[in-house]
Amino acid sequence: MSTTAHDHAATAEHPPQERREPVYLFTEKHVTEKSEIARRFLDTRTRLNGNVDKANNFLVKRFYNIDHNTYLEGALPAKTKELMGLVASTCLRCDDCIAYHTIQAYRLGVTRTEQEESLNVAMVVGGSIVIPHLRRAYELLEELYG
Repeated sequence: MSTTAHDHAATAEHPPQERREPVYLFTEKHVTEKSEIARRFLDTRTRLNGNVDKANNFLVKRFYNIDHNTYLEGALPAKTKELMGLVASTCLRCDDCIAYHTIQAYRLGVTRTEQEESLNVAMVVGGSIVIPHLRRAYELLEELYG
């Protein structure tokens, strides 16, 4: 019988990684008081999520659960995962996702310079087509960090 990497994932040598909720330095309320862009985004997101929640869709709930668990503290810090999310979202040109990951990274204490360097990676990977999205990201960064 052959073994796979999956079979060796949780051994005494490599115990399973504990996952836990990240510790946020700032609340959403703090963010909304600091940034009008963030306030509009979070208010709209909450309102629209209410519509999705009313549908009571099992698959959507499962996907939301996977998303939540992906960004927990684990082998990689939540800060790193949020910056990875920011890069991927910028490459995919999703302004809502860019705003979300920028806000979450800010709440976790990521510096403006760390966010800007992550956006540099996104620009190199995504190309010049991400520049309009960078402009909006930098506008949000300006409101959050000054």
